[in-house]
Amino acid sequence: MELLVHRKGATRAFPGQPVIIPGSMGTSSFVLEGAPEAMFGSFGSSCHGAGRRMSRTRARHTIQGGHLRKVLEEQGISVQAGSMSGLAEEAPEAYKEITDVVGTVAAAGIARKVAQLTPVGIMKG
Repeated sequence: MELLVHRKGATRAFPGQPVIIPGSMGTSSFVLEGAPEAMFGSFGSSCHGAGRRMSRTRARHTIQGGHLRKVLEEQGISVQAGSMSGLAEEAPEAYKEITDVVGTVAAAGIARKVAQLTPVGIMKG
């Protein structure tokens, strides 16, 4: 059967190819390797990030950008932001826990973990 797969909100997870799943500003990102099982279980697709748990509007009203900047810099992460409200929209608290999401991708046999990357800098326009 021939299929056309549209990956809105997803990324390719073809066997042997890299799968990059970015974290949020203050969390790790992951490099995985697509697994053969992904072709049958998810049409060769994987998530492309943790996914939001808080809307942008709610994040702007809940999180103070200036405080977030201070917290990130205390963790050794350099921050450049056009606005503090824009920074707040992308706060780590606004996203699901990336290690849980990547763990689910690996447990489902879609991809295997290769590397965990730690953020050193953030640029938000």
